[in-house]
Amino acid sequence: MSSINPYSTAADRTVVRERRRVVLSSYLGTTIEFYDFLLYATASAVVFGPVFFSGLDPWAGTVAAYGTFAAGYVARPLGGVIFGHFGDRLGRKKLLVISMLIMGTASTAIGLVPGPDLIGAWGAVLLVLLRVIQGIAIGGEWGGAALMALEHADPKSRGFAASFTNAGAPTGSVLGLLVMSAFSAMPQEAFLAWGWRVPFLLSFVLLLVGLYVRSRVSESPVFQDAMARLDSESAKEMGVRRSVPLFQVLRRPGLLVTVILAATSAFALQTLLSTFAMSYTVSLGLPQSQVMLAFAGAGIISIGTTLLMGRISDRLGRKPLMIAGNVLFILVLVPVFALLSSGNLSLVFLAFTLGIVTQTILYGPMAAFIAERFGTGSRYTGASLGYQIATLLGAGFTPIVLANLYGGGQSTTPVIVYLASVSLISLITVVFMPESKDRSLTDSPGTAAEASEGTRSAVS
Repeated sequence: MSSINPYSTAADRTVVRERRRVVLSSYLGTTIEFYDFLLYATASAVVFGPVFFSGLDPWAGTVAAYGTFAAGYVARPLGGVIFGHFGDRLGRKKLLVISMLIMGTASTAIGLVPGPDLIGAWGAVLLVLLRVIQGIAIGGEWGGAALMALEHADPKSRGFAASFTNAGAPTGSVLGLLVMSAFSAMPQEAFLAWGWRVPFLLSFVLLLVGLYVRSRVSESPVFQDAMARLDSESAKEMGVRRSVPLFQVLRRPGLLVTVILAATSAFALQTLLSTFAMSYTVSLGLPQSQVMLAFAGAGIISIGTTLLMGRISDRLGRKPLMIAGNVLFILVLVPVFALLSSGNLSLVFLAFTLGIVTQTILYGPMAAFIAERFGTGSRYTGASLGYQIATLLGAGFTPIVLANLYGGGQSTTPVIVYLASVSLISLITVVFMPESKDRSLTDSPGTAAEASEGTRSAVS
């Protein structure tokens, strides 16, 4: 008769509890940081034009506001490199706490930027500066949160665990939209004078919550194991040393480029819906607050579908979903724009839902799809850099490009062609990439090649 070891069972329960705590921490932390970061996207679509660029034509003011929005995306790869380097050297947890502190402080400061009537054009300058700081912080946030969830998870559920990090983005976006839409229902004069500032000031409260949650989780066991092997006596005797994580990533530029191109389309579709589509539908006569609520409703649906796609990717693989998502992206563009142009709020909600659910087919498995391709010694840097450059290409410049292609009242056909082209590039890239679902996180792709080149860098 077999007996159950109570110590083993207790240890297993402890591991399961810690995995759940880490996943929850990644989800809540990412929610808070993306509330801060994407709140700016909403404000750039409905506030910053008339407040900080009121001397321009309304559509030109919107384009200028989108320019300040893009500044954050330009800074994100820099944040990925900085936080990735220290995250691969010092640990994931420490850098996540620092990124949250920087993001919360910058977002609160945005709510305190004086208007042009007090400091003139310096208000717009301060917006850009704070947006850059936000970009650096979010550049380090995603990689650390995704890796904490991924590296704690059971190997058979890595896609699902990591998808909670990506689910934090629509959750933060919905939270920001709900708060901003509540204040946008105020009389327009009061909203533009001070109402829009309150959602940014609330960032300080969320910061305190996030720091508490993040302080209670343990460091990644995969990272700790890798560092223990580096510090072992045998490693020291062999003269093994830790090379710069960025150099490890750049030794394989083809991998970095394919990761970037594969992920770009998801961000193009996301940004189309969160910025251009809202400005477009409001310009056609729908009330601003109602459009924001319609997008928030679609965003709530996307939280569940993001997690569902992460779960499915653990069964079918990351690659099939990435292919299917890009194909559907191309197919839904025309009906989405037809629905957005209807002037009917219910049909606009349907357009948002159709577009954002399609985007989650790509976004659900993406955290695992990217992170599984890098070794432990450079995973934070590689995953962050690949993801953040993809956001720059797919999201950072997309609102400006789409606004100029549309021209404030011309045909949407150039917009559709541009977005379809972005998706086609991602689709072709994914087709030629290998599946990553069953790859061990303790193995570093390319280790053998690096060893044959005579490097003495430590890879795991």
